[in-house]
Amino acid sequence: MATRQRQSAESCNMEGGDVDKEEAETPPDQSQPVANSAPDGGWGWVILVSSIVVLALTLAFPSCMSIFYTDLQKQFHASNSVTSWVPSIMTAVLHAGGPLCSVLVERFGCRATVIMGGVLSGIGMAASAFTNSIVELYITAGVITGLGFCFSFQPAVTILGQYFVRRRVFANAMSSTGTALGLSTLPTLSNYLHTEFGWRGSFLILGGMLLNCCVCGALMRPLGPSKPKAHKQKANGPTKTGKENLKLLASCIRRHMAFDQFCNNQRYRVFSLGVTWMMLGFVVPLIFLVPFATDNGMDQNKAALLLNVLGFVNIIVRPAFGLLFNLAWFKGRHIYVLSVALLLNGLSNCICCFSATFPVLLVYMLCYGLTMSVVGTLLFTVLMDIVEMNRFLSALGLLAIMESVTLLIGPPLAGLLVDKTGEYTYVYLASSITVVTSALFLLVSFYWLDYRSTAKKEPSPVSASLQSPDCQYIRVSAGEAEKQAAIQTERVTSV
Repeated sequence: MATRQRQSAESCNMEGGDVDKEEAETPPDQSQPVANSAPDGGWGWVILVSSIVVLALTLAFPSCMSIFYTDLQKQFHASNSVTSWVPSIMTAVLHAGGPLCSVLVERFGCRATVIMGGVLSGIGMAASAFTNSIVELYITAGVITGLGFCFSFQPAVTILGQYFVRRRVFANAMSSTGTALGLSTLPTLSNYLHTEFGWRGSFLILGGMLLNCCVCGALMRPLGPSKPKAHKQKANGPTKTGKENLKLLASCIRRHMAFDQFCNNQRYRVFSLGVTWMMLGFVVPLIFLVPFATDNGMDQNKAALLLNVLGFVNIIVRPAFGLLFNLAWFKGRHIYVLSVALLLNGLSNCICCFSATFPVLLVYMLCYGLTMSVVGTLLFTVLMDIVEMNRFLSALGLLAIMESVTLLIGPPLAGLLVDKTGEYTYVYLASSITVVTSALFLLVSFYWLDYRSTAKKEPSPVSASLQSPDCQYIRVSAGEAEKQAAIQTERVTSV
């Protein structure tokens, strides 16, 4: 019955001129149906493998820039703060392009967007081999490559959430091993290419390697058949005025930026603020690890090996954590596990303040890798827990925009700190303070929200005595209220 009402509402909306909304919600790429067993299985396993490869080539790539950090600094005669803008812009654009990526996914689907991202990142990295100034490198390696990473990474995570529901925690944990896979292989590969071909030849080869994202994107076929398009009806419809176009633009911004979620969903607001502050110091230690080690007399091959150790720890630990956190006991407690892991991750940065020898940094990488595994396993899972799945992409887009600000200024501030003090230990101390404070903020805030929610569920004796025995109150969540409102609208439109 509900299906008939929805079909009637859709047909009536198309006849009444509401075709623009239908077209915006229907990616034309979704033309191939998937088997009925696709959720939590079937073609979903192919999607999972593709997501692992995409994350290995995108999220782990900025850390490889530390291999070429010293060469870039000497080539362009730049300071630490100026050189650190290259991985900083790359990482920031990777996150800041979220809303634009959301629009592309809605219009063209996940498959086409991932392929587009692979082309952009490959071209950007290959063009970086021919740059003659640090500013040109900002554009090619920073903006173009970073935007390509964004178009590949976010749709890969989104389509994974569509294919897996019951095993979503496990799927997210397995896909996050892609970052670990990249960390364990890309530094060694980059170091080898750097030795054999220099930084320019390495950038050219790495650009060709990034085109493999296009292959992964081709495998990400949409879930379910597409709805009929309505281009002809739109062409016959009345021309929109400037005021109507502004309203359409405002509606598009609200849909893709999740401002309503940020204003009305307290858990999403707290989570976004905490993660944004965390990113100010979370990736900085990896960017400066190789320069820190080589500055203290360590061979660059050994310094690159430290990143490999970090990657191998993540590969081994993340699947186990995915199975563990998928247990029923952890349901509703993911945010607390994430907060504790962030707390320990921040404290592990203090290890670098004692010594810069290989054994000490090896212990640091083991501690950092274990806690990073938990964060990578649960970060998207927590976001999926606190927002509805149909709003996940827009919520991720707004979170990515917020993260990009701190990701952009974090490495340059750390480089400026090195230029002023001449010591890398202050960078790791500052990163420790930043991550620890964000962990405490998330832990305390969510505990308070859970306590307040529990207190509201317990009716007071006075209010219970005033209730009539014939009255029944049903608690409806915000998402259910929106669904009921949509059903009522559909019924009126059908009439």
